[in-house]
Amino acid sequence: MRKVVVTEFISLDGVIDNPRWTFEFGGPEQEQYKLTELRESDALLLGRVTYEGFAQAWPSMKDPAGFADQMNSMPKHVASRTLKTGSWNNTHILASHVAGEVRRLKEQPGRNILVGGSANLIETLKQHDLVDEYRLMVFPIVLGAGKRLFQDGTATSTLTPGPVTTFTTGVTVLTYRRPGS
Repeated sequence: MRKVVVTEFISLDGVIDNPRWTFEFGGPEQEQYKLTELRESDALLLGRVTYEGFAQAWPSMKDPAGFADQMNSMPKHVASRTLKTGSWNNTHILASHVAGEVRRLKEQPGRNILVGGSANLIETLKQHDLVDEYRLMVFPIVLGAGKRLFQDGTATSTLTPGPVTTFTTGVTVLTYRRPGS
């Protein structure tokens, strides 16, 4: 069974919104980590807002490592009630029964299903216990305001710690798994 892996850029105070603030902390270690993470996956699962931002940026990108090629070629599953078609190569719209559609995707053979950004979609996935793993790339910055990964009212759940990766930039990746994943 495939795993749904939520991968987020997150501030120390839990903000995932509009992550332009991450650029000042970039480095080759993080780029390699994200490339490896992408290569361990064979599908993207995105909310409409994140999808539209990605669809605007990625098709014109090129890089020697092949990150852009993989982003552009892999299947993209987009949870949206309003988007009817996708302009980005290999896009599939999940217009209704998102939880059921994601369960079906997880049952298909393949590698990880990667979820980035997409706070509203992640909330739906959490409510239906569909997130197998969180990879939180924590940046050493406090923003004070913005959309948070775990919003007020989120149900209490206990996760199993996984590997911790620290980069020379001060950014740390914390991995947590659903028990039994």
